[in-house]
Amino acid sequence: MFGQTTLGAGSVSSSASRIFRYEVVGLRQNSETDKNKYNIRRSGSVFITVPYSRLNEEYQRITRLGGKIVKIELLSTPEAN
Repeated sequence: MFGQTTLGAGSVSSSASRIFRYEVVGLRQNSETDKNKYNIRRSGSVFITVPYSRLNEEYQRITRLGGKIVKIELLSTPEAN
């Protein structure tokens, strides 16, 4: 079926459970952000938390919105077995 795999939980990459946080400055309100139900602040840092699998997608979205990434921080790592 679509969206299902035959791999067991033990074979999932450890990168799948890593969580990162972007620190972003300079986000601005534009036609892209008008789709949101909230306004974007012009000043100060905004923190965006994403799983490893969405790092690239979120980077591209931040760039489209005119933001500048100040820092990318690893928040959690998989437990060592």
